Amino acid sequence: MKLQVVPQIEITESAQTELEPLYHVIIHNDDVTPMDFVTHVLKQIFFLAESDSVAVMLTAHYNGEALVQTLPKSEAERRINKAHFAAGLEGYPLHFSIEPE
Repeated sequence: MKLQVVPQIEITESAQTELEPLYHVIIHNDDVTPMDFVTHVLKQIFFLAESDSVAVMLTAHYNGEALVQTLPKSEAERRINKAHFAAGLEGYPLHFSIEPE
């Protein structure tokens, strides 16, 4: 006969954690960065679907800027830094910014 050991679990009240504020990630149009590179960045770094990345890219192209997505501030900054780094490696001036929700 095997005995099964069940760990003692103690549930304690933890301090209430505050959620990080949300920020809008905005993509800005430029006249240099190729459209296919922009959609690639939106898919690979911001995890947008193909159709959504094309829609965001075209909105930015025609309106000068477009909302990419809304994220917690630290995640928005992390993804923007990755996108800027990827664009810099290719020599493109692709630019994103954030603003409070």
